[in-house]
Amino acid sequence: MRIVLRNDLAQLGKRGDIVEVADGYARNFLLPKGHAIAATSGVSAQAGAMRRARDLKDARDREASETVARTLVPLVIRIAARSGPGGRLFGSITAADVVEAVQAQAGITLDRRRLRLEEPIRSLGMHEVPVKLHSDVEFRVTVEVAAAG
Repeated sequence: MRIVLRNDLAQLGKRGDIVEVADGYARNFLLPKGHAIAATSGVSAQAGAMRRARDLKDARDREASETVARTLVPLVIRIAARSGPGGRLFGSITAADVVEAVQAQAGITLDRRRLRLEEPIRSLGMHEVPVKLHSDVEFRVTVEVAAAG
């Protein structure tokens, strides 16, 4: 069955794409949940408009993400934490802590889910935290964890 996607779906495509799926998948899941509509001739023209709107939004999001990246890359975000001997922290620095520090020091609000922190920071020193704001915009934020006085 040919359908037009109304939402971005990771396994199928993006909003406005016309895709071919199994009849049962379309009838039992995609159509009732509002993720898609059946692709008729009139709807195909509407799909083109949906794709153009998606592309414009994507371009705006990419530009905004690049602006944030240009602002954050040269900065060093400083976080004070209590530590024991050998530079080990009592506790850890999580993505939420990094986001809070970026908000306080740079005035930029990030979503903690956009930080690709594999595991929490548990030691003093300089650390690179990868951030992916857009599919085309990925950069690293430098975080300096210093001993709290």
